[in-house]
Amino acid sequence: MVPFRVAVCVLELHIPGKTSLKAKRQVVKSIIQRLRNRFNVSVSEIGDQDLWQRAELGIAAVCHTGAGADSIMQKIYDYVEQESAVEIISTRVEKY
Repeated sequence: MVPFRVAVCVLELHIPGKTSLKAKRQVVKSIIQRLRNRFNVSVSEIGDQDLWQRAELGIAAVCHTGAGADSIMQKIYDYVEQESAVEIISTRVEKY
């Protein structure tokens, strides 16, 4: 069996200026799709689905090493942090 690491990240996001669930979901769906395409990770909205200006994303990646897992999660964090439509409230990362 080939050794591997799984990294799981939960990002809590604030989406300022959105006044409807429809507007929020447009932003969230766009971020989710771009993360999937750019980093080849699994992403899903896992919480705060009924709040207009909050979102919680779950992100999972499979890597060969722990360093690779750290690297991909840092790149994802930096990418979302540069997104002008959202602000990161908190983040949790676990590796298995």
